[in-house]
Amino acid sequence: MTFTQLEVFAALARVGSFSRAAGVLGISQSGVSHAIKQLETELGVTLFKREGAAAILTEVGARLLSRANDILQQKEALQQEADAEHGIARGTLRIASFGATSSLRLLPRLLARSQQRHPLVEVHIEEAIDSTVVQWLLERRVELGFVVLPDERFDTLTLAEDELVAVLPAAHPLASQSAIAAMSFHGQPFIRTSAGSGPHIDAFLASQGASPRTLFKFEQLTSMMGFVAQGEAVTIAARLALPEPPAGVVYRPLKPRCRRKIALAALSFDKLSPAALAFVELARKSRTSLTVEY
Repeated sequence: MTFTQLEVFAALARVGSFSRAAGVLGISQSGVSHAIKQLETELGVTLFKREGAAAILTEVGARLLSRANDILQQKEALQQEADAEHGIARGTLRIASFGATSSLRLLPRLLARSQQRHPLVEVHIEEAIDSTVVQWLLERRVELGFVVLPDERFDTLTLAEDELVAVLPAAHPLASQSAIAAMSFHGQPFIRTSAGSGPHIDAFLASQGASPRTLFKFEQLTSMMGFVAQGEAVTIAARLALPEPPAGVVYRPLKPRCRRKIALAALSFDKLSPAALAFVELARKSRTSLTVEY
């Protein structure tokens, strides 16, 4: 078993295609196939199911992936530690972000400061919904990720407080209210999004037995805002993920207020690579300046 085989395994699991993995790794597609075949032979298990052009992790492959990613993270940390002995801070750091809240409100300032202090550290950002970020952290696909608290599975550093708000057409009767109760959404045409705040929205509505009429399901924030502006429906979203209200749209707090805390997370802060640890310490020192306003 070699580091190269594990790197091919991790890359193929990440992109789900032999051809895309080849492109990411800068090797031939046959090279990817050969490395996976060798690894499967040595381990005595099938890591991927081949379905046309797609490569899908088997159940055992999914279990072994976290081990492979752990080994690769430790290899990266080992090299970073060795470089640090020569006074060089360099390496690769992978961070997962769950959308506009962390990607646009928190990361830009942290990245700018990180790159200023450690220009040879290459930071890779991958964005996904909240639950996928958590999965990537557990699988060790990324070393750091942004999560919504509480989450006892990780070591965390709280960076910001957000809240859910009602997103309403400006001409809607609810727009005249200073705060919106859950039952105000009952029976209303409603937009569901794929954002990770969905469970929090469901809990808020369920707290008073409210059941809106979900007529639309959108992944893109622009689609959601467009339908609200046209008066087609109402919705609920995390305030830090939202832009300034466009024409025809207003935001109102919920009643009671529905707040959430955003944190930087890792499986264990004690086992981070030097690059990841430096990023966490930078975030810790920058917390007061990261305060975001609506």
